[in-house]
Amino acid sequence: MNRFDYLRPTSVADAVALAAEPGSAYLAAGTNLVDLMKIGVSRPARLIDIGRLPGLDRIDWLPDGGVRIGALVRNSDLAYDARFAATFPAVAEALLSGASAQLRNAATVGGNLLQRTRCAYFQDTASACNRRHPGSGCDALQGENRLHAVFGWSERCIATHPSDFCVPLAALDAVVEVEGRAGRREIPLDIFHRLPGDAPERETELDGADLIVALRIPGASAAFSRNARYLKLRERTSYAFALVSAAAALDLDGGTIRGARITLGGVAARPWRARAAEDALAGRPADERSFAEAAGIALADARPSGDNAFKIELARRLVARALALALAGTPAVMPALPASPFAAAAGADHAA
Repeated sequence: MNRFDYLRPTSVADAVALAAEPGSAYLAAGTNLVDLMKIGVSRPARLIDIGRLPGLDRIDWLPDGGVRIGALVRNSDLAYDARFAATFPAVAEALLSGASAQLRNAATVGGNLLQRTRCAYFQDTASACNRRHPGSGCDALQGENRLHAVFGWSERCIATHPSDFCVPLAALDAVVEVEGRAGRREIPLDIFHRLPGDAPERETELDGADLIVALRIPGASAAFSRNARYLKLRERTSYAFALVSAAAALDLDGGTIRGARITLGGVAARPWRARAAEDALAGRPADERSFAEAAGIALADARPSGDNAFKIELARRLVARALALALAGTPAVMPALPASPFAAAAGADHAA
């Protein structure tokens, strides 16, 4: 790990001013950043510790029934907030699907949004990686790539975004509040992460010293609270990133679908919102046939980036299953995660 200066600002404005210096990086819990520093992937010259900034650790309910979540709210605090879990259950389920309890107790909402890819070539400083060193190439293209993207990839990068949390957030029209040198602005979560294109080193829509200060979910998304699920398929049952994941939510009028939300994880450099599939479900009966057709539409434009064609069929099945479980209703008690000693049938609800 390289030597660095450590600074602790006392306000958001001070933090943004300090981070304007080249080579700066924000530090909250550091559950991702510190690991990357240890292996030499990230080498900031200045760490700006925002972990004690006032006002960023609050969960505030809004007049429209939505919620504003400060960037420093811990993942576990949000997942176990009773009102939040009842209003946005798929988000709570996604949070509890990620990492270990110890990490969830430390990791923050803002940090979760800014997780960097777990592509093995990105994390190996001896490998060519355009995200790490623009113009160096992408060893994943001809390497071990069965875990890589099937949507939105380019010849410059085929990595995927690792967050569980972001997948249902994108489905529920969450908005990221950002403070920068030009003031405050908002970015829809489903476009917050950039597709690689010709510049995979630009991972988000943040500029320079921009600091995430909050995340907001609109009240309209609470209409899906009775029928929403997050499913995560992984190669081992605990503490693993998603091979493929899906958030599905339904707004029902009897047996007819008024509205639907579908987002996939583990398939692109951002959570992949399946808007065409959502539109196809509107006005349709809530049944197996409708779900299968929607799942087919959701994966219609997917294409392998290497040895990962199997992910397309897995994702299709997972979307259909997530919709079926959403139809069955949000559980009153969140099911135990796979590999939990409390799970009656480990992994049964998460199988494709």
